[in-house]
Amino acid sequence: MKSEDTTAPSADPADNVLQACLGPTGFYRRRGDDVVLLVHGLTGTPAEMLHVAKRLLQQGFSVACPQLAGHCGSVGDLKRSKWEDWYGTIEQTFEALKRTHRRVFVSGLSMGALIAVKLAAEKGSRVDGLGLLSLTLFYDGWNMPKVHQKIFWAVVLYSPLRHFMSWEESHPYGIKCEKTRAQVQAILESRDSQAAEKVGIFSTPAVTIRESLGLIKAAKQAFPRVHSPTLLVHATEDDMASVKNAHYAAARLGSRRIETYFVDDTYHVLTLDKRKNDVARRLGEFFTHCANSPETA
Repeated sequence: MKSEDTTAPSADPADNVLQACLGPTGFYRRRGDDVVLLVHGLTGTPAEMLHVAKRLLQQGFSVACPQLAGHCGSVGDLKRSKWEDWYGTIEQTFEALKRTHRRVFVSGLSMGALIAVKLAAEKGSRVDGLGLLSLTLFYDGWNMPKVHQKIFWAVVLYSPLRHFMSWEESHPYGIKCEKTRAQVQAILESRDSQAAEKVGIFSTPAVTIRESLGLIKAAKQAFPRVHSPTLLVHATEDDMASVKNAHYAAARLGSRRIETYFVDDTYHVLTLDKRKNDVARRLGEFFTHCANSPETA
């Protein structure tokens, strides 16, 4: 699941700007004039978007996924980053892609989906379509203990304790596929020095969770200003964020065209789990239809 370098050195200044946006673990692969900008999740890594990227390439799209600010390094790096920094990574990458591609579609996973919402609200019709995967507005999935969560929210997030404590992500780590979950667990248990790059950080600092709440608030406020065609993809068995998150967004987005795709036999991390091929196929079909429609042609 390690990210791979899919770009070669270029004499084109625009390509060099894009490469700078991607960061050490990000990737970009040019295939067609239309590109999908992929946004990984909170404490995640571009590697979690690689499989979907490969399937989109097969459907004729170029793909790009930058490393969000503060991610794929130390816990200290993550704690020092703000949600505005994460958004800034995607905004800069979007602008770089706009210089070299006819259309730019954006698809984010979990908190990455919130960044995509914020971007679409700010950039308007320049975002040609949205794919929101496992959109997380409420931590209300079946594996989110309510009592523990309430105590953590009330006692830790808004006190000095937030600088010292973390939320430990527990089994099944958002993944229903036993084989994939075992691979993730093996990397975590081996104390691999590159674990943050390969699978992300599974102990989320409280200060980072507080930042994510700021991003959630910003995304909710942005919903009415989002007019890009939008596809909401959500697992019916999501362990972190229930399907209510998708319904909430569908009722509030300003887009005239909103489609939903609910998938079973998978958990929160749709891009790595058992239905990842179906998710990638549906994304590609939606973006292809957007490209061929009068609104985005």
